[in-house]
Amino acid sequence: MSKIKLLTILSLVIILSLSILTACGTKTTTTVAPTATTIAAQTMYIGGTFAITGAYAEDTTAVLNGFLDYAKYVNDNHIIAPWYTDRTLDKNVTVQVLWGDDQLAPDKALTIYDDLKSKGLLTERVSSTAEGLALKEKMNADRIGATSQSTSPAYLSPPETIFTNAPIYTDSLAGAADWFISNWKDTTRKPRVAYLSADMASGRSIDIPEMQAYLEKAGFEFAGKQFVPLVPTTPPTTQLSWLKDNKVDLAIGFMVNGGSQPTIKEAVRLGMGTDQPYKITFAFANPAHLQIFVPAMGTIGNGVVVTGDFVAWESNVAGVQFANALNSKYRAGNPVTNIMYLDGIIEAMTQVEAQRLAMAQTGKTVSQLKPVDVLEYGFYQIKNFSDGDITISPLSYGPVLVCGVSTVRIQQVQNGKIVEVGSAPLHNIYKHE
Repeated sequence: MSKIKLLTILSLVIILSLSILTACGTKTTTTVAPTATTIAAQTMYIGGTFAITGAYAEDTTAVLNGFLDYAKYVNDNHIIAPWYTDRTLDKNVTVQVLWGDDQLAPDKALTIYDDLKSKGLLTERVSSTAEGLALKEKMNADRIGATSQSTSPAYLSPPETIFTNAPIYTDSLAGAADWFISNWKDTTRKPRVAYLSADMASGRSIDIPEMQAYLEKAGFEFAGKQFVPLVPTTPPTTQLSWLKDNKVDLAIGFMVNGGSQPTIKEAVRLGMGTDQPYKITFAFANPAHLQIFVPAMGTIGNGVVVTGDFVAWESNVAGVQFANALNSKYRAGNPVTNIMYLDGIIEAMTQVEAQRLAMAQTGKTVSQLKPVDVLEYGFYQIKNFSDGDITISPLSYGPVLVCGVSTVRIQQVQNGKIVEVGSAPLHNIYKHE
């Protein structure tokens, strides 16, 4: 081969090699590095039915305000709570509260439920036992998890998809009985106990054979039962006089403040109470909140016991500090002082956490989730969930675990102030499937 031909071939090889290198270099310099995936703007709905008309109006309005302010907090900070900074939501997810006023009417609650479900609400909530009973089977069939401000034993018959953040009424009142009998000093007789409860579904839910059996096993003599209107229009003199005539030492029941306050005022007028001529202790389950009762009643309410409730506003715990911060930021000059503001925060936090967990476990965006996803991969996965010590224990849920707490808090009015006097285990008195 001649030198000329060899040089020509080498030249072509060099030119071709440079072309390939140049082409490769062009590809390298134009390649775009992958970026983190960001979801499109989406809305996470929380809420449900709220009885802001009727006997629960004051409490439930505070719950709704807790929902609204918590949603603003999450949208501003994209975290679940100040103590859960690692539990985040994408900045393109906006939390929005959907709600309707059920007016304590089960038929209205059913209508609102269908409307909110059609708008994309993947969770629910209930205000009272009556609404809870109306919705219970429907929500279970739809596989929708719900939070609740009511804690009826009926939610365990059988346990389905309504989750509470306080003990059911029977367990709360068993805690009161435990505390009372542990302080009973008379060795000559058994203490006598009776029901003094609201004449409606929640109040009568304690009137079951299992409750009476527990009281008698604990060492009481059961004297009987009396029921008063949820919000009495006249003083319940007859029922209170019956307690005195039947030598009752401990009266227990379900009441809201609209019932407990006039009842205790009349009891004091009749000389009945722990510091009155006729010695008797009145004990009510949550929602007879001492945090509402004490500011209104002062020392008139001395001796009254409430069990299964939240901490007092004055408590120096993270959850109350969080609530105060929300009040300061979103309600400057007009804070919500009703203790059920704390319940609203807890319920809203639980609904958001259930959806956050469901997204994490399924890999779906919030718009792709179905109610059953939120129930099974959300609510059922909530374990040891801290609400900043507002409740007496962290919250844990599961397919048959619908009561989130494991202990009953016991509080009493002493010298016009709320005093923590103890706690009691849950006895699971209400037998359920």
